[in-house]
Amino acid sequence: MELNDLLRVAGIGLVIGFLHIFFEQTGRKEFSFFLFFIAYIYITAEMLRFLKVFFSEITEFFQWLSMSV
Repeated sequence: MELNDLLRVAGIGLVIGFLHIFFEQTGRKEFSFFLFFIAYIYITAEMLRFLKVFFSEITEFFQWLSMSV
């Protein structure tokens, strides 16, 4: 996981937040809901990808650790 990945997720979160507020204030609550739902699915997919990278690093570390002993 790199800094670019974190900045991308944070940037998308900010844009989604601003759009959510905009749609709420203009009275388009259905757009706001669908925007939130799509953003939730995207962030969940990104977090699953981050977890996959994290657990592969942990597995690699334990393999290295068991090989050193």
